[in-house]
Amino acid sequence: MHAIANRQQAEAWNDWEGIHWAEHPGRYNAMLDAFNAPLFAAAGIAARDRVLDVGCGTGRTTRIAAQQAYDGNAVGIDLSVPMLERARRDAVREGLDNVTFERGDAQVHPFPDRGFDVVLSRGGVMFFADPVAAFTHLRNALVPAGRLAFLGPQPGGPDSAYARATAALSPYLREPSPAARGMGSLVDPARIRQVLGAAGFADIDVTSAEAPMSFGTDADDAADFLFAMGPTRYNLRDVDPATIAGIRTEVREALREFETTDGVRIPGSVWIVTASPERISTVDRAAW
Repeated sequence: MHAIANRQQAEAWNDWEGIHWAEHPGRYNAMLDAFNAPLFAAAGIAARDRVLDVGCGTGRTTRIAAQQAYDGNAVGIDLSVPMLERARRDAVREGLDNVTFERGDAQVHPFPDRGFDVVLSRGGVMFFADPVAAFTHLRNALVPAGRLAFLGPQPGGPDSAYARATAALSPYLREPSPAARGMGSLVDPARIRQVLGAAGFADIDVTSAEAPMSFGTDADDAADFLFAMGPTRYNLRDVDPATIAGIRTEVREALREFETTDGVRIPGSVWIVTASPERISTVDRAAW
C-alpha cells in the first residue's frame, strides 16, 4: 500500500459502509447504471486504450471499460479493501483478463507518467483531500491526447423526486456519514471548471444527464434499501426504534408514487464532465 492523502476516507470505506457496498454491489450499481451510457459515450474508449477508473469501488465501471478496451486494459483504483476484493472476484467470474485492481489513493498513487489514454470515474473523484492536487496528478498520468470523463452529483433540491420520496427522512439527515463526506465537493459547474482549470485541464465541458435510478423491486424493498444505506443508518443511530418504524412507513408510502413494472424508479440528474490534458487540435488527437 502506497501513501494515503485522505486517511478519513480510507478508514470510512474500509469500515461498515464499505463492507455494505461490497456485500450489495447490485443494489448500488442499480442506482447509477442508467448513467453508464452517457458516461462511456463521453469517455470514448477505444479498443487499444489504457483506462484508469478512479474510485472504482466494486469494479462495475472498470469491467465495462475492460470490455470496451478489449485490446488494451483497465485499471481500477480504490481505497476500500472489501470493495476491491469483490471487484476482483467479479472480474474472474466474468472471465476478464485485461483488468486489474489496485488499492491506493488516486491523489498520490504512483501512476506511470502518461500511462493512460482515458481517466474515468463514476463519482469517485468527489472525495479527494485536495482536488486540484489530485486532478493535476491524474492529468500527468494521461497521454497528451488523453481524455478525462467523470460523473458527479447535481445539487439536490427540495422539489426533486428524491426529496419527495424521502421527505420524512429529511429532518433527520443532519450530517453526512463518514464515507459520504466530500460528496458535495463538485456539485457546482463553476467549481468543477475552476478545479480542473487550476489542475491544467482544458476543453472542460459539464453536461447534465437525466435518468431513472432504480432503488428496489417495490416500495417495501426500496424502503429497506434506503434504511440500510450509510447516511440513513448513521443519522438514525440514536433514534428510538418506534420513531424509525414510523419514518420507514412514511417513506415506503411516498415511494409508491415511483413504483413501475420495472421496480421503483426515481428520476435523477448528474453531471457528465469531460476535459483534455492539453489543448490539441482534432487532427493532432486523431494522429496520436
